[in-house]
Amino acid sequence: MRRFAFTTGNGQTLPLFVETVGIADERSKIVRTEGYPYFHWLQTIKGEGLFTVNGATFALPVHSGVLVYAGTPHQYEPAPEGWETAYLTFGGPSVPDMLLTLKLQEGVPVRWDADAPLNGLLQEMLDRLEKDQDLFGLNASADAYRFLIALRQYGRFDNRTDIVRGSERLRPLLDWLERHYADSGIGLAEMAETLGVPASTMNLWFHHTFGLSPYAYLVQLRLRKAKELLIRSADATVKQIAERVGFRDASHFVATFRRKTGIPPQQFRKLYK
Repeated sequence: MRRFAFTTGNGQTLPLFVETVGIADERSKIVRTEGYPYFHWLQTIKGEGLFTVNGATFALPVHSGVLVYAGTPHQYEPAPEGWETAYLTFGGPSVPDMLLTLKLQEGVPVRWDADAPLNGLLQEMLDRLEKDQDLFGLNASADAYRFLIALRQYGRFDNRTDIVRGSERLRPLLDWLERHYADSGIGLAEMAETLGVPASTMNLWFHHTFGLSPYAYLVQLRLRKAKELLIRSADATVKQIAERVGFRDASHFVATFRRKTGIPPQQFRKLYK
């Protein structure tokens, strides 16, 4: 068993702080009727365990784990052949919003491929903590954030394709959109034809990978390009920029930009003068 625990106090001033990180040989049943005081991630290194949370019970074999929010009752126990786990407990004022933004669900088994980096990230984090002093938990906080990002990238929730694998099969279309986003005539038919699959399949892939529709992805791409032009091309008018990124008219561009960013294009431009 390996475990690194931080003293409470200094670390809790961070938006995300680590309480403990470790590796354990689970030998008995753990029952937490009042949950754990911090967010708790548990994953399997060897063997298998049985986890119960929110009225559901599921197995956690190798290449899988589960995230439980602070205060959520749960229990887990090893299978007869044994169970070795890695765990991370963390908290902080920014964590709830961060998990929501990353779409990291509570109490749902997360699975990933054998070659995904998630298998060794917590062990590597523990190695660094044991070698170097991290009195204020800054390095651990950064490592925990990187771990959550990797979990979003490589983890599969409810059997959905992870972001990395999903973006690979969408790559031909994503590359095509990077070259043709300025064409205001692009529609779902052209996008599906480029990808070589039915529109319904394309929609499903986009929702599973990015959590939005193909057209919503295209709008986000156009707005990102518009932001670059607003900052870089000071002499270009809003109407010209709208045309360059594929909007049919300036009014639609301004309305969309304001709805998505909270401010109109001209005000956004002033922020970078």
